[in-house]
Amino acid sequence: MKKILVATQKPFAPAAVAEIKKIVDAAGYEFVLFEKYAEQADLIKAVADVDAMIIRSDKADADVIAAANNLKVIVRAGAGYDNIDLAAASAKGIIAMNTPGQNSNAVAELAIGMMVFMARGQFNGKSGTELRGKTIGIHAYGNVGRYVANIAKGFEMKVYAFDPFIDDAVIEKDGVAPLASADELYSTCQYVSLHIPSNEHTKNSIGFDLLSKMPKDAVLVNTARKEVIDEDGLLKLMAEREDFIYLSDIAPDCAEEIQSSFEGRCFFTPKKMGAQTAEANINAGIASANQIVNYFENGDSTFQVNK
Repeated sequence: MKKILVATQKPFAPAAVAEIKKIVDAAGYEFVLFEKYAEQADLIKAVADVDAMIIRSDKADADVIAAANNLKVIVRAGAGYDNIDLAAASAKGIIAMNTPGQNSNAVAELAIGMMVFMARGQFNGKSGTELRGKTIGIHAYGNVGRYVANIAKGFEMKVYAFDPFIDDAVIEKDGVAPLASADELYSTCQYVSLHIPSNEHTKNSIGFDLLSKMPKDAVLVNTARKEVIDEDGLLKLMAEREDFIYLSDIAPDCAEEIQSSFEGRCFFTPKKMGAQTAEANINAGIASANQIVNYFENGDSTFQVNK
């Protein structure tokens, strides 16, 4: 009997756990729940004899993978997968997957929510501004970017997008104006919603030169990863431009310096919470379980990320 481990320091909602167990049981597999563990060493022990593992923000690092003698599939319940050591997984012939799209609406709503929150002065009772008629640029037009664009159109914002991997016709079909470069996107848009992944090409790629191109009263909203921001460049820009605002779904390493030096021009969630809705939690958990069953039963590796 195949053993499926759900390993989550930050647990799934009980409804998600119940649905995952139902899927695993129906397939005739053994379900193992491992929540709120204290140390990485605990996870290393837990993976010794499992055939598949579902994680959230948990780290499937080289040590975990080395200890997993029977592991064939890891599924990260979410879009980002930089918490999986892909090279180590590939070296052992382990399939690594994510669950793209399952939490996209949740992240998009948070991005727009932070824009509204800051436009209205963090709800401080004073006069603010409106989103209607403002320009917004979507940097990376994937699942989350599409949802952000759709919501922004509902606010009657002027929506632009840049994504070198998406055909312009796809973007235009959604009623969004494609732009040819990141430079053009940042030069055009007062608001930029950032959705690029964190990898060797994107880390520290959003810095002073790019951000300084943004129009007056610029607002950068980052619901991607903190590593894509060049924090030295960000600090320099905020010092030089009193109109620039930075909003992020995870505090940068320089958060204390930004908050103390540029009060009222930043907001950081206390922990990454883009996917923290009941709906996203359940959707990602169910997708993870279904993908594992489909892989074992049908050889389906559609969402493999370490090809």
